[in-house]
Amino acid sequence: MDIPDIPRIFTVMESAHRIHNPFTPEKYATLGRVLRMEPGTRILDLGSGSGEMLCTWARDHGITGLGIDMSPLFSGQANARAEELGVADRVEFIHGDATGYVADEKVDVAACVGATWIGGGVAGSIELLAKSLRPGGIVLIGEPYWLRLPETEEVAKGCEANAIADFLPLPELMASFDDLGYDVVEMVLADREGWDRYEAAKWLTMRRWLEAYPEDDFVAEVRARLTSEPGRYVAYTREYLGWGAFVLMKR
Repeated sequence: MDIPDIPRIFTVMESAHRIHNPFTPEKYATLGRVLRMEPGTRILDLGSGSGEMLCTWARDHGITGLGIDMSPLFSGQANARAEELGVADRVEFIHGDATGYVADEKVDVAACVGATWIGGGVAGSIELLAKSLRPGGIVLIGEPYWLRLPETEEVAKGCEANAIADFLPLPELMASFDDLGYDVVEMVLADREGWDRYEAAKWLTMRRWLEAYPEDDFVAEVRARLTSEPGRYVAYTREYLGWGAFVLMKR
């Protein structure tokens, strides 16, 4: 079965990223600590990107894990990172479509950190993750939220949302977890430094790519992105959009 890849522009922009969301390594370290994981904790990560979360937690907390991601580039980077950190015997990364994926063996933590499109949104992703979770286990969801509600739909589009309705303000997002029957037992929120590191790093990557591949058919799209992204980011995403990882337990 053919596995669809993510759009090429993202593999160009984020090819040098270890983390494909606005978390810094320090934020992932904090998240790992607050989860209070024992050695041997089993984690499923849908949309695992380049594997930094599972790899560093395997190193620091002795967890075991499986990551699924539809990008062959990022999945390859994840397995290389596991080898680099000496944890390839504890974590595995598979290039695959995580949509509908359910683990063969129940896990202690089921995560979808920044890829809730996999389940058609937050509610659907939580429902999917719950199918892989042991009783009393933890659902870990990473999701954007509005720091301030956009005044118009055009502002929302400037934040790379399709519409204002794509995201909720933080209080409403928290209430939605409650409505689904989950306790929010921890959270770690990104800050502006994390957003800057995630977004601004793309610009140097794109510039280096343009210098390395001047004859590539994709040059015009990458050039257009590099020209527009810095201004778009500081005018819209940086001002309007937050991002967090939310730790949930079923009531």
